[in-house]
Amino acid sequence: MTVNCHYHNIGEIKWCKMGSSCVTGSAGSIDEASVTINATVSNVFTVTMSGLRIESSGWYWCVKGDLQMPVHVAVNEQSTTTNKAPTTAQGEQRRVPFHLQSIIISLSLLVFIVMVALFIWFMLRRHNKMAVPPCYADLGKSAKDIFNKGYGFGLVKLDVKTKSASGVEFKTAGSSNTDTSKVAGSLETKYKRSEYGLTFTEKWNTDNTLGTEITIEDQIAKGLKLTFDTTFSPNTGKKSGKVKTAYKREYVNLGCDVDFDFAGPTIHGAAVVGYEGWLAGYQMSFDTAKSKMTQNNFAIGYKTGDFQLHTNVNDGAEFGGSIYQKVSDKLETAVNLAWTAGSNSTRFGIAAKYQLDKDASVSAKVNNNSLVGVGYTQTLRPGVKLTLSGLVDGKNINAGGHKLGLGLELEA
Repeated sequence: MTVNCHYHNIGEIKWCKMGSSCVTGSAGSIDEASVTINATVSNVFTVTMSGLRIESSGWYWCVKGDLQMPVHVAVNEQSTTTNKAPTTAQGEQRRVPFHLQSIIISLSLLVFIVMVALFIWFMLRRHNKMAVPPCYADLGKSAKDIFNKGYGFGLVKLDVKTKSASGVEFKTAGSSNTDTSKVAGSLETKYKRSEYGLTFTEKWNTDNTLGTEITIEDQIAKGLKLTFDTTFSPNTGKKSGKVKTAYKREYVNLGCDVDFDFAGPTIHGAAVVGYEGWLAGYQMSFDTAKSKMTQNNFAIGYKTGDFQLHTNVNDGAEFGGSIYQKVSDKLETAVNLAWTAGSNSTRFGIAAKYQLDKDASVSAKVNNNSLVGVGYTQTLRPGVKLTLSGLVDGKNINAGGHKLGLGLELEA
């Protein structure tokens, strides 16, 4: 079989099979089929494949730099009544590509999860309404915030947020690592058209990565949010795209994201249902290129106004849990536990946050490795917040290696 790939741009020449490998030189093989590439003629390179089998059927790509031209190859069994070559680039009988079968399987699983969640939602609608449950990533968020917010060990950070008269929001962030002296920064602009449910976001960082995000919310259906996210690196030419969907109503919160990759998309799905304070969630990721489930997580929790309990199992090997309690209007506490199958050690930590007054708060945490962290946050004036933090290794107090952090947030 021979394919002529025409182009008018520059870049590396490749012949790739979706869901498999690529040939970049003058010769190679894909799925045991021999591949030769002839690029002696200007603006065209010729791909010749020999030793084709039924398994060689599928979608291929002519790649020249940013050019990606799809080619479908169908290999049919040789007839017993003719000696005609069995290979054609566009046969009448086409096998469904393997990566397409993987997508269908994963989407079917997602549809099943959505149907179960919607069934539970319709059953629970007979009762009094409750608040929309959080998304899967936000389960146990209150405990996470006690452990993570108010600290910035080993960093000097500056965050600036402003908003123009036209409604455009600007967010600039910069940080310097005191250990490596590496400086990183980012710039984000956001513009909202509330009457249309549209949000446009542009991002840039010091790794020279550009990002664009478009969000549509509550327009197609109440509670439905669609997000189109793309990134581009001018230095390497690497591009990525993601489509995110989220649907939330009383008792249910659903999400499905698709990462588009050259080898094959990765599908992420999550569902959370809640009833009378009880929460149950499931999260999965399916790599269609490898036809493999890469993430399989479960979580159960209970949430009230001043108390939250969260437990989770990740991939059947990582077990975790957290407890959050608001003891009073000024004091919040949290405890977390984690254990990995095959390990005899349990990781745990305790954290607390105390509000000194309306402008100042102090935070502290300690874990089983005797790492003690403290933080102090002070609002100097409206829109100006200062954060000081430190991390002390309790096992090696005299050895040094302790870390300090400084953060300043400006908002206007």
